[in-house]
Amino acid sequence: MREICLNVRSFKLFVVASFLIFFQIGDNSHVLAQSHTLDTLFEQLQAPEPANIERLERKIWREWRRSGSDAVDFLLERGMDSMDGGDFKTAVEHFTAAIDHAPDFAEGYNMRATAYFNLKRYGPSVADIQETLRLNPRHFGALGGFGMILEDTQRPKQAMDVYKQLLKVHPHNESALKAVARLSELLQGTAL
Repeated sequence: MREICLNVRSFKLFVVASFLIFFQIGDNSHVLAQSHTLDTLFEQLQAPEPANIERLERKIWREWRRSGSDAVDFLLERGMDSMDGGDFKTAVEHFTAAIDHAPDFAEGYNMRATAYFNLKRYGPSVADIQETLRLNPRHFGALGGFGMILEDTQRPKQAMDVYKQLLKVHPHNESALKAVARLSELLQGTAL
């Protein structure tokens, strides 16, 4: 009798575990598809002369902004609309709500970091950039924002290092290329 009870219990645990695994895979299928698509786009971006850099960047941003949840995508869109209108405080609220609903969605943190940057609140911006990069190490937008903060806070050497890291991910990023040239000149002048 005890053996039957253990078998029934084991079976129930197996069923629960199977459902959890199924729902985990179901919930992450968008992430898995997104990763494959992004891998392909980043491979194309690494080409010596990509066919159309701007188009590749737009496709990457489009993938990054897809959370897999209509509600979170709506909150992200509302935050971006608020930023476009110059209302960065409201944008922070929308992005915070998106993060609360999807704490593993890197773009929620990145967009909130951008809003904080525009409010000149560099501490929270850097914290969100760190979280963005933890979740998405290839996020050239977050790296670029971090480089800008370092420049704004008079840390040219560290900014240069961040821009060089960005160029490893996106070797044709025009802003980073210009920043590296500008900072190289500045740091050379400082060394004299």
